Amino acid sequence: MPRRTSHLRSQSPSAPAHKPSCPCDLGETYAECCGRFHRGEAAAPTAESLMRSRYSAFVKRDEGYLLRTWHPRTRPPRVEFDPGMRWTGLEILATSEGSAFHTTGTVTFRASYRGGSLHERSRFERVDGAWVYVDGTFLD
Repeated sequence: MPRRTSHLRSQSPSAPAHKPSCPCDLGETYAECCGRFHRGEAAAPTAESLMRSRYSAFVKRDEGYLLRTWHPRTRPPRVEFDPGMRWTGLEILATSEGSAFHTTGTVTFRASYRGGSLHERSRFERVDGAWVYVDGTFLD
């Protein structure tokens, strides 16, 4: 008589679907973090959150968002992306002002890319209540 063997396999709970984290490195998903700003569902509440969302827009090559969040007096006619540029991380080094109670703010950051990094102190202002990028000074 043939021996019967069980064909039952141990069942592990299905793994949750991978949701890519936001490029700004806050640890949330893109949709829950900078994606909502890019889609126009919310406005960045602080200069730092605008800085993070603009970094993510550079990663995603979202020219429309970058132009919408650029101060009208310093905004270029278009954003030219380097097709070989691969951003790899963002580190916020310092912030000054830029909260809900301020009209100006600065964010000093280091944005890494394959082959190097960009170190900048960016200036932000509120225009009609919304934070916008004014300009930046390269450091190092």
